[in-house]
Amino acid sequence: MKRHASLIPLSHEHHEALILARLLQKTTPPYKGLPNEPAEKAQYALNFFQDKLLTHFIQEESLIPIVKGISPELDILMEEMVSEHVEIRNLFEQLAHETNFLESNDHLGKTLETHIRKEERQIFPLIQESCNDGVLDKIRVLLSQH
Repeated sequence: MKRHASLIPLSHEHHEALILARLLQKTTPPYKGLPNEPAEKAQYALNFFQDKLLTHFIQEESLIPIVKGISPELDILMEEMVSEHVEIRNLFEQLAHETNFLESNDHLGKTLETHIRKEERQIFPLIQESCNDGVLDKIRVLLSQH
């Protein structure tokens, strides 16, 4: 399904976050221009989290009042999204105090990848299917303000 224009900015950010998620996983080959050592990957991830991912989470969570009540399934998925954001925030916080980066990076990378894929494959398509043009336009306007 082609992504609706109102959600494209979030999908573009997901692409960057998926690269991070894969980078952190221990089965991933080296990425040119990105860190290779577990401790360096962890620092890169923490910087990415502070610089981009926190704002991204806030933007996604700001959609809740706009889409709440449109579909029971969407309401459930949005609640799950928020819970997963909390879990991912906690994993990044733990990473900041970690010494076994290989395992922590891997777990964080897998968790982040699963979360992003859920948003792209379930939440965003359901938003597109459930919301009328007026709601999608509200989403576009809201995301353009961030």
